[in-house]
Amino acid sequence: MSCGCQLATQNTGPVWRPSDNVKPTPSRPNADIYRPDILQNIEETLKELDGELRALSLDIHAHPELKYVEYYAHDVLTEFIAKHGFEVTKHYHLETAWRALFTNGEGGRTIGVNSEMDALPGIGHACGHNLIAISGVGVAIAIQRALQKFNIPGKVELLGTPAEEGGDGKVILLEKGAYKDIASSAHASLSPWEGKNALDAAVLGYNNISALRQQLLPTHRVHGIIEGKDWVPGIIPDYAKMLYGIRFSFPGHIDESLEYISCYVRAPTRTEAQATLTRVLPCFEAAALATGCEVNITVTGSTFDLRQNSVLGDEVANITTANYGTVDYEWGIKSASTDFGNVTYALPSLHPGFAIPTVEDGGNHTIQFAESATASDAHYACLDVTKALAATGVRVLLDDEFFAKVKEAYDEDAEIQSIFAGK
Repeated sequence: MSCGCQLATQNTGPVWRPSDNVKPTPSRPNADIYRPDILQNIEETLKELDGELRALSLDIHAHPELKYVEYYAHDVLTEFIAKHGFEVTKHYHLETAWRALFTNGEGGRTIGVNSEMDALPGIGHACGHNLIAISGVGVAIAIQRALQKFNIPGKVELLGTPAEEGGDGKVILLEKGAYKDIASSAHASLSPWEGKNALDAAVLGYNNISALRQQLLPTHRVHGIIEGKDWVPGIIPDYAKMLYGIRFSFPGHIDESLEYISCYVRAPTRTEAQATLTRVLPCFEAAALATGCEVNITVTGSTFDLRQNSVLGDEVANITTANYGTVDYEWGIKSASTDFGNVTYALPSLHPGFAIPTVEDGGNHTIQFAESATASDAHYACLDVTKALAATGVRVLLDDEFFAKVKEAYDEDAEIQSIFAGK
């Protein structure tokens, strides 16, 4: 399971504001839940850890690190989880990834949890990964304590996953087996004919994509920007970079440098994204042909849509609405792009989101959101979803009938099975 970082679980209306006087309340108070004694133990554990987790969150927030250089977060998180009795493997497959494992008894199943750590360029933890990090830690320790108290055999495996923000950290970790145990320049005025204009190729590619958008479904996304290196008006650029996922390169011919275009193609499902990709690629091939450039297209990997396990999701929703707040299925995480999508195709998974109070125009990936991620209300909203996730995780380990339903939901997801069928 993974805790999400978008506004998804709304607590007091369409958007939760810091000025709201009404605090989150359960929409189905006193509804029946599985093993309330286990949930009580989880709540007691997280109450005990409250101060430590709050300090850890603020410490990570005060030391924002970009994708693949989350060294500080790696160290403080592994130190914290090791202190609580987990077997820690640092630098797990990736330099800033890590693994923490706790085993209780003999046999049993394994539940996986993720802690994200990276920040955004220039605006710090504007996706709230300081909260996501401590939520993963809190889920893991709460499950650990429940396994010990109720003598439940099983394992809880917490992965510290770097580079969610554009680095596909989980995709690489998945490929490396980390989840296997869890379920040249010419002068423009003198001789422009000697240069092959990479900027023209990039612009034409960009314009071709713009024309294609009219024929794409509203739920499909192709977007990007163009970057240059050492651009001045009098020089025909041999380097143009489009940050649009899929990566394309236009080799230059003056000094053998490469002109790069990175393109993101998004759609509601993996199958739809693949279909859109087949229409996008010719846009760049045509641009290269028109400008005399050569195009080499290399697909370097892709992130898939989220295949939320309905049984896991319903359980988290049931616990949340009975004890902590309401659930909204339209905001935030529903159409979000995240590297966890690939994991949801590989094994039964859940990536919920949770709401924190934000100011107007201060949603996800803004500097205002980064400030909101330090608020006390944000911390306790994080702990509430942590409780629901931990209780759901324990049920996966304990309740055979429930686990069978989780597997059945995964096996019956046609989009997931299309991969295994080679479609």
